[in-house]
Amino acid sequence: MARESSDEELMLRYGDGDARAFEALYHRHRGPVYRFLLRQTADSAVAEELFQDVWMRVVDSRGRYEIRAKFTSWMYTIAHNRLMDFYRANGRATFLNQEESEAALENAPGGEIPADLRLDGKRAAERLLAAISELPAAQREAFLLQQEGDMSLEEIAGATGVNRETVKSRLRYAFAKLRATLGKAS
Repeated sequence: MARESSDEELMLRYGDGDARAFEALYHRHRGPVYRFLLRQTADSAVAEELFQDVWMRVVDSRGRYEIRAKFTSWMYTIAHNRLMDFYRANGRATFLNQEESEAALENAPGGEIPADLRLDGKRAAERLLAAISELPAAQREAFLLQQEGDMSLEEIAGATGVNRETVKSRLRYAFAKLRATLGKAS
């Protein structure tokens, strides 16, 4: 059984002209990146535009890419920076309810709603999405990067430009608010 290439190895191979390496990267990360952007913007058209821009920047950087951090940290830094540009230009983001989110994800890059988004019970999913949408922007971003991006504290810190302790604090407050909100609704 062959060892699966790391994201970093794939990006280096893509920089050397291996288009299949890019396909593998895109296949691995399209869902989480798109969901992160969709959850932050609540607008499938905006999420799609930002999504395409993030991937275009990955493509444009292929010849200059150097391994300085995990690929996902680098890519989510690009996504974070594009979100910050969007926020500066348009103000705070709004959020989708479960039905709007499912409809937007059906048209997402990759086609279907990913299985990991199918939560037991529509009401539980709606409660969770509503609770996430109520988090302050910095806490919500840290939470989504950890949950959707599967990023460590250090990776989130690098992507958002804050220190590890700030990320840790944001996550602690986010989880506390989510527990309190979801606990009240039970």
